Amino acid sequence: MASPPKKPRDPARPTRAKAAKPEVAPLAPHLVQLLNPALAPGFGEAPQAAYDASSIHGLDAEDIEKYGLGEGFHAGGGVEATAESLAQLLRLGDPNIRDQKPWTPHRPERPAKSEGGVRFDLVSEYTPKGDQPAAIEELVKGIAAQERDQVLLGVTGSGKTFTMASVIESVQRPALILAPNKTLAAQLYGEFKSFFPNNAVEYFVSYYDYYQPEAYVPRSDTYIEKESSVNEQIDRMRHAATRALLERDDVIIVASVSCIYGIGSVETYTAMTFSVTLGEKLEQRQLVTDLVALHYRRIGADFTRGTFRVRGDTVDIFPAHYEDRAWRISFFGDEVESISEFDPLTGKKTVDLEFVKVYANSHYVTPRPTLLQSIKAIKEELRARLDELHRSGRLVEAQRLEQRTRFDLEMMEATGSCAGVENYSRYLTGRRPGEPPPTLFEYLPDNALVFADESHVSIPQIGAMYKGDFRRKATLAEYGFRLPSCMDNRPLRFEEWDAMRPQTVSVSATPGNWELNQTGGVFVEQVIRPTGLIDPRVEVRPARAQVDDLLDEARATAQIGYLSLVTVLTKRMAEDLTEYLHENGVRVRYMHSDIDTIERIEIIRDLRLGAFDVLVGINLLREGLDIPECGLVAILDADKEGFLRSQTSLIQTIGRTARNVNATVFLYADRVTDSMQKAI
Repeated sequence: MASPPKKPRDPARPTRAKAAKPEVAPLAPHLVQLLNPALAPGFGEAPQAAYDASSIHGLDAEDIEKYGLGEGFHAGGGVEATAESLAQLLRLGDPNIRDQKPWTPHRPERPAKSEGGVRFDLVSEYTPKGDQPAAIEELVKGIAAQERDQVLLGVTGSGKTFTMASVIESVQRPALILAPNKTLAAQLYGEFKSFFPNNAVEYFVSYYDYYQPEAYVPRSDTYIEKESSVNEQIDRMRHAATRALLERDDVIIVASVSCIYGIGSVETYTAMTFSVTLGEKLEQRQLVTDLVALHYRRIGADFTRGTFRVRGDTVDIFPAHYEDRAWRISFFGDEVESISEFDPLTGKKTVDLEFVKVYANSHYVTPRPTLLQSIKAIKEELRARLDELHRSGRLVEAQRLEQRTRFDLEMMEATGSCAGVENYSRYLTGRRPGEPPPTLFEYLPDNALVFADESHVSIPQIGAMYKGDFRRKATLAEYGFRLPSCMDNRPLRFEEWDAMRPQTVSVSATPGNWELNQTGGVFVEQVIRPTGLIDPRVEVRPARAQVDDLLDEARATAQIGYLSLVTVLTKRMAEDLTEYLHENGVRVRYMHSDIDTIERIEIIRDLRLGAFDVLVGINLLREGLDIPECGLVAILDADKEGFLRSQTSLIQTIGRTARNVNATVFLYADRVTDSMQKAI
């Protein structure tokens, strides 16, 4: 019997072929009900932002009959995830946990510290001057009185960093210094390192040089795969920071706001550590097995951080938290005969050790029993989500989700990890749905302090990060690229950070409303600079000839040996102005968000060393940038009201000259705005 002729495909109808759409993942049941209007009678059928329901192909009558979905099945509704429901979820929170008791911060048990008992010792040729002695005394009294919030209002150049260091030495408590960006974090790290050379001053910022998050754009049916480039040096410093918090009392962590993003839990991170003691019974094969479980790689020649090598009866380990030191463990049979520290470059032994404690090469390392239990729970969620997608006729999403998730599970079973393993962190860390992920704040000891430097910028950043992350993950989960549980791999919400943070001192020349509300408007003032310098001279000049005038002033400033900082409004303007100044013989460079972390630090260093005379920027030449050699700050288009030319922005940019008695500020504007008037 001849087969019936194939029905020609309507070219206007989108294909459902597997290759036509990128692969997707799912949402937790309670979130699915909110995000999928066809399954949630409580929400209307409003189309998602930027596309409407008619633009999405559902199932035709033939498909409905084929898959036995019934006459009442609504073909297109299953895919109409709405902007309205997303907005409501963002506004009201997760309905599963909305009416529960207030969330209580997780305080995990910590192991005994092997290097505790060391005091903070401030080393400096300076003594507190100006308003510093009174400010230090007031802050120390407030901390001793268990005041949860204090504000240090200190003008630019008044020595707020030295005040913070003095407070830490006075109270002898570990501290987290929260900085608004990596550039300022690096500067603070250098300053605290010089103040406390004999203590553990560590650096904890995002280790990505480049990061393109995983995303899906429903309107154009575009899937963007995660791409990233990890900076090995910063990764090492992050490991050194978490290890120091668990091993020492005299710890100062300088961190950017990225510390509110999830890392491995304290419990699993500490459970996967092990010690090797001189003279103990230990098989070499067991040591190798333990190192592999901690994500160390066995290599032959290229001995780098996070690797180990075996040479006869000797095992060399390059710990995750060291830069230029490694350990050599020698065996005699199944007994540890010697442990030594050596230089991995020269091979020269530096010291003999009694014991070493090996920490994992990844913050996401998980004990095998926990991993197997997690895989079982992930499979259960996958099964439930697939049933849900099939019931609503979303077959492409179901196939996509199953393929991606099963591949991840196979990788986890085989190697203990997979690409994007952080998306399964809810299961790997044993958290309940809606609970915050483990972050650096869980590693902090109970008596820690938080100093929010430039708090008017750093604290608002905390609340902003969650919402953007949520919208991206919700779309990924709705369209089958991820399981719904991926939404629990997120930064802390502001209220979670607020509940989790220890005693906090907000430090700024222009504190924000939230900080002042927390203290009832009370603040500790630090206005008189230890140097005795007064505020710089500010001059308003017409914007019509701003570039040529700037060229003359930059040349004049360079001739007397000072440096110039110039702020513009866009990246393109920064690059074009740099090119123009360079063509006119000025030694100039630019710095904006496209420049990676380490290069920004090098640019600031080269500027101070005199490699060039003028630095052009946009929004990075502001808070906390300490350049005493700066003799000129030029703010172009100062009358363009907005975020970059607000009162706070102008004050902070003008403040870069506060450390130079001969410095001048030029505001190029055709009219004086309210923000300019208040700043001046």
